[in-house]
Amino acid sequence: MEEAVAAGQVETYGIATWSGFTDRIFTVPQLDRLAAEAAGGRQHHLQAAQLPVSLVQAEPLEQVLQGCGPIAAAAERGWEVLASSPLHGGELVQAATAALAALLRPGLSPAQACLLAAASCPGGTTRVLLSASTPARWEAARAALEQPAIPL
Repeated sequence: MEEAVAAGQVETYGIATWSGFTDRIFTVPQLDRLAAEAAGGRQHHLQAAQLPVSLVQAEPLEQVLQGCGPIAAAAERGWEVLASSPLHGGELVQAATAALAALLRPGLSPAQACLLAAASCPGGTTRVLLSASTPARWEAARAALEQPAIPL
């Protein structure tokens, strides 16, 4: 990717993984070091990490609350952190209850509350990646993400 940057094909790049961090295959500091090596010791252009963040995939949330893990490490480096699968492939829409939604943010649907929980990840999550099957669901997601973060 550093060659693509040098050729003017891209400006920055990132890593996207489902389990690379949780399975301890690599860490943000390791990726940072490898990118620097690929850049020949110069400033590298690895600027983003994408990983699942949800109430099901809670390890990144738990780690950042303790000041560690991939989200905290990426944020320390100024990387963009993209939370993917905030509704865990739709699983949370079926599993979450109205009581959970009311606990997280009264007035939101269970899906909206779970989405806001992922978006409220402190310490560096900069974007939430999601898809919606209808314009109404997209609007509901947008409305949830306009809410203030849930204090975690």
